[in-house]
Amino acid sequence: MITVLLADDHALVRKGFQLMLDAQPDMRVVGQAADGAEAVALCERLRPDVVLMDLHMPGLDGVRATERITVESPGVRVLALSTFDLDENVVAALRAGAVGFLPKDVSPEELVEGVRVVHRGESAVAPRLLTRLIGTFVRAARPRRRAAPTKLDGLTERERETLVLIARGRSNAEIAEELDVSPSTVKNHVTSLFAKIGVRDRAQAVIVAYEAALITPGE
Repeated sequence: MITVLLADDHALVRKGFQLMLDAQPDMRVVGQAADGAEAVALCERLRPDVVLMDLHMPGLDGVRATERITVESPGVRVLALSTFDLDENVVAALRAGAVGFLPKDVSPEELVEGVRVVHRGESAVAPRLLTRLIGTFVRAARPRRRAAPTKLDGLTERERETLVLIARGRSNAEIAEELDVSPSTVKNHVTSLFAKIGVRDRAQAVIVAYEAALITPGE
């Protein structure tokens, strides 16, 4: 059973999400928060598997709440929600530790699948949407740092190639085809490079690739 916490300042939105998720045989909503501070407190008490986190809430917003939750409740996975597809707060939430992003007008099927995806430990951001988000906001939000490439010094050439392809929105299957290796080999490369550059999912890996200037928007 996947336990879910809903964090949104609109009661009707929370109720709608609850109806969608509780209708699933493998999901249960265990709590609801009307602001970021309440979400942080409930995560510490309830330890849900997944938090659906609205980024735009009064008081402690979704970005700062995500940052606190990933530090204080590290087993909890945050799936960020925003009304705006290209919202700079989405990138801030990914930096803060969110493992995915969905627009708030997502279909019930996409919402349910997104929860399952992040619960499995994967990113719920569609790869090409992710590259569009990163390409639009990361460089504007934070200047390129010459120190960033030192995080990549320990990568093998094949791991570096894999990181570039991840940043271009390729799935593991597409990377395997492009590099002419097996999917299991790609999975091993991904696991190794994530450990070496200190990230836990594809979203954060894409940010590292852009900030290290391995890839530029539109490439």
